[in-house]
Amino acid sequence: MLKVGSEYIWLWIAIDAKSKEILALSISKERNMLVAERFMSDLIKGHGRCPVSTDGGTWYSMACKFLKLKHHLHSPLEKSLIERTMQYIKDRTECFDDYFPCKLKNCKLKHVRNWMNLFVHYHNREIKNA
Repeated sequence: MLKVGSEYIWLWIAIDAKSKEILALSISKERNMLVAERFMSDLIKGHGRCPVSTDGGTWYSMACKFLKLKHHLHSPLEKSLIERTMQYIKDRTECFDDYFPCKLKNCKLKHVRNWMNLFVHYHNREIKNA
């Protein structure tokens, strides 16, 4: 979750467990099966169909069933690798609202999406050059 203005938004992230590359990142004001399905559909368009490993949120398994994707819960190794990357992302975005405050009512979050896209680009470039 990230705080933007006076509200919280959900961060949806797909990470390649081996390379630690961020495959997709999205934000939403809700966290449910419909948002998960839209996120995974966009992921399929960009990267093709592949098995999905998640932390067990019910919205993931329902979205995978709808999209006919193989789904399983993280193995301990996958969880460790993914959580390490997630912690890195959380550390980098923790103070987001302090630096990019939003005072608009009913904000469409375009400024947040732009910042996140820049972050993903930078992160993936750093991973490839490491």
